[in-house]
Amino acid sequence: MQTAADAGDAATLLAAVPAGRRVALVDPRFVGHVHALRLGLTDPRFAAAAVPGALTAQPEARGALLRALRRTTAAVGAGAPVVAPDTDPAPDDRTVPGRIAVALEAEGTAVKRPELGSLTATVPTDAGARATAESARDEVDDEAVRLRSAVKAHDGFFTTFAISPYSRYIARWCARRGLTPNQVTTASLITALVAAGAAATGTRGGYVAAGILLLVSFVLDCTDGQLARYSLQYSTMGAWLDATFDRAKEYAYYAGLAIGAVRGGDDVWVLALGAMVLQACRHVVDFSFNEANHDAVANTSPTAALSDKLDSVGWTVWARRMIVLPIGERWAMIAVLTALTTPRIVFYALLIGCALAACYTTAGRLLRSLTRRASRTDRAAQALADLADSGPLAQGVAAVAPGLRGAFTAPAVALLGTLVMIGGALLLPYGSWLTVAAAAVYVVLSGLAVARPLKGALDWLVPPFFRAAEYVTILVLAARSDAPHAVPAAFGLVSAVAYHHYDTVYRIRGGTGAPPQWLVRTTGGHEGRTALVAVLAAVLTHAAGFTTALTALAVAVALVVLVESIRFWVSSSAPAVHDEGELA
Repeated sequence: MQTAADAGDAATLLAAVPAGRRVALVDPRFVGHVHALRLGLTDPRFAAAAVPGALTAQPEARGALLRALRRTTAAVGAGAPVVAPDTDPAPDDRTVPGRIAVALEAEGTAVKRPELGSLTATVPTDAGARATAESARDEVDDEAVRLRSAVKAHDGFFTTFAISPYSRYIARWCARRGLTPNQVTTASLITALVAAGAAATGTRGGYVAAGILLLVSFVLDCTDGQLARYSLQYSTMGAWLDATFDRAKEYAYYAGLAIGAVRGGDDVWVLALGAMVLQACRHVVDFSFNEANHDAVANTSPTAALSDKLDSVGWTVWARRMIVLPIGERWAMIAVLTALTTPRIVFYALLIGCALAACYTTAGRLLRSLTRRASRTDRAAQALADLADSGPLAQGVAAVAPGLRGAFTAPAVALLGTLVMIGGALLLPYGSWLTVAAAAVYVVLSGLAVARPLKGALDWLVPPFFRAAEYVTILVLAARSDAPHAVPAAFGLVSAVAYHHYDTVYRIRGGTGAPPQWLVRTTGGHEGRTALVAVLAAVLTHAAGFTTALTALAVAVALVVLVESIRFWVSSSAPAVHDEGELA
């Protein structure tokens, strides 16, 4: 920390700081809470940020900061005092940091101004104002504010009332001992994997231990995000870990339950894979709808008005959050049922609960889409096309027949293709080449569905239909196969593909676009993988080779996707994605 005598001296001192370091400029008369400064000066997600009387710039904004400071120095004089005359129209911009923040924004550099709430941050201009500011500062416990702000604003009922009241203190304990959110996230994953291993024993003691460990894992899962918010330790690696480990934990636990059930004489692999497929399809509905409406203006439809009205009544808020069976409620249900019942009952409860939640949320999204009048942007259409995950076969159809869709809408064509594919896998004789023919029809219809920009009111349904077609086809063909262990192999394949789809979502959310086209081409796209599985089922009928083929395909997809994903998320271009909403 160095003290500048005036604006000109501040410019000289800042220019001497090594280029790769963050810099901050604070008015010496600043009065406020330490946490207010922390929010304004230490959050790594923003290139430039400011609170009244203080400004910071990351290395990428250092050049703009120096240019703005030199312009300010030229305007007010190198020897100008830190506080400008009281005649300035905006009180927060009277200080040199405030003037520079305005200059930065005028140049086109975004300056984050965090919400301070009850925290004090000001630059008093006289003794009376200083006394008032100090009194306001002393009346508010910034540590209490910091703890409260560590908790998500919109968590589920179970998380809010059963976990967060004490997990925030665990987060503070971790922060004071130098632990990072990534370390806590990794601990949560390890705990969940141990829980899956305990469930795989197939014993009552193992099930009880699995339920307890799953709850501990969830506590740690809440703690890592609270630690990140408490200590402002956001990172690209943390974004990737947080975005993927929840799914890895849940799917590993499903597998552990299925293995334990088989050891007890009850094969529930089909139920386990069905639960995973339903959960993944629920998520893509959420992702796709949100991306379609990312740039849309506020929804003034009657459905949205009713939703807002319900949210104004306290008990309906919690009821609606519980109906969608978010991760907290879901994991609590899984943990309790694991300890007290059997894996089959756990999966029945999951399938019924998630199916009801999916019906509720999807119906609401359909009503909102049908009753609003909004045009989709090019960005939204591109996001939906990326979420569709169309491979070279569908892209080829779309390229040669862009006008053949006729009067049919994209979701109608995608739904027809999905029904043809799933119906063929389910109703035609297993191993029949007619199923391969159904896959060929699905490829053509998939291409027609994405032949035009996805800007229709219901075009957000296209990616969910494709996910359902691929995942359910793999499930049905594996379940109908006589090949031993075909369903566990299919579980692995769907897990690898689902990871690819979640990775795509979080890249789009971070503003970096979808994975590279070479990755989509290499993995075949949804229609290519679906057709390949149909061909394998026809060629390897009633043979253990079908299991081997599914396993090899799962390993190949997982290796390609994971290598590219890890390369991206540890690179400098990866976004710091931290979802403040709770994933269902």
